[in-house]
Amino acid sequence: MLLEDAFMEYEYHCLARNYTKKTMINKRQEYKQLKAFLVEKRGITELTSIHQADMKAYLRYKQNSGLKPQSIQSMAKQVKAFFNWCVNEEYLVKSPMDKVALPKVPKLVLTGLTTNEVVKMMNSFKGNDFLNTRNLAILCIMTDCGLRAMEVSGLKEVNVRETEILVFGKGSKERLVFISPALKKILIKYERVKRQYFKGRIKQSDHYFLAYQGKSMSTVAVYNLVKESSKRVGIDSKRVSPHMFRHYFAVQSVLSGIDIYSLSKLLGHSDINITERYLRSLDSSQLSVKAISSSPLMNLHNVY
Repeated sequence: MLLEDAFMEYEYHCLARNYTKKTMINKRQEYKQLKAFLVEKRGITELTSIHQADMKAYLRYKQNSGLKPQSIQSMAKQVKAFFNWCVNEEYLVKSPMDKVALPKVPKLVLTGLTTNEVVKMMNSFKGNDFLNTRNLAILCIMTDCGLRAMEVSGLKEVNVRETEILVFGKGSKERLVFISPALKKILIKYERVKRQYFKGRIKQSDHYFLAYQGKSMSTVAVYNLVKESSKRVGIDSKRVSPHMFRHYFAVQSVLSGIDIYSLSKLLGHSDINITERYLRSLDSSQLSVKAISSSPLMNLHNVY
């Protein structure tokens, strides 16, 4: 079987699985580079001609091109997925990525947002007009529910219920997150202002968060409003992004006593190890508060 034919079939397999547009762009780019390497550097055009040595050479090629370990790990994940699919389809007996050692990725500690910074960013959108009310609601929903930017922009009106939100995450996986009374207050105001703003105007979308023209918001628009809020309050020591609100939600939830398994479900993580990475930024003072609040002896009130 030609390598090019295998890639083409796998692409339609991924499209049938409803992978996101961003994921498909990354996959196509990686497979294009892999095919070019195998054909031009190794003289390989047949799928069954690829061996472990070829994939080790590909990794060395990536490393020599200056790719960082984290990027190589991400690349290897895409390549492994393709070869595992080939094995499942019985186009290959075994994956040529089996037992191919990957470079170790240093454990980076995320520098998250402080509560003071989050409050300041929220307060940067003051006023009762449509855009300020919408932007505040977006920051609040990310803070209180830990949604990704693409999940915020993809929310439909029908998905936002009385006390819960149906979220479609990566790979169109469904999960429920819950609306606290504090968030409900913000959302009620946004919905009222949105109705007033679009009274007499044409709404071109049934998405929950709308651009002022009545169209759905893009993920980039969510990113830009977060950047704008950080710029307004003078946060220049960090690269502020929507993901930092998701990280803030995770840390604050753990400090409030939620277990990591429940948190992982709320965040929509497929692997609990991903959730654990969010919590590496807990500093000693935060750990101290959590340790004291969960101290067995402190809760044995009848002992002393």
